[in-house]
Amino acid sequence: MYKLLLTIMLILSVLIIVAVMMQPSKQNSAASAFSGGASELFGKSKARGFEAFMQRATAVMGVAWIALAIALAFLSSK
Repeated sequence: MYKLLLTIMLILSVLIIVAVMMQPSKQNSAASAFSGGASELFGKSKARGFEAFMQRATAVMGVAWIALAIALAFLSSK
């Protein structure tokens, strides 16, 4: 059981990395990183389409990863 959960966690880790890399960039330039991007803070629109799907998928995989980490910690303590 431990090895199965560990394998699933490793696969999920790779999938999270891929999902994060596939998400579109939120910044237009390097200057917005230094200015704080205050203009984008108040002018933000809701994510739609592919961007919304990737945000949800990343969040679900992140929660699953945390649950697996807790389960693996519990199993390794026995």
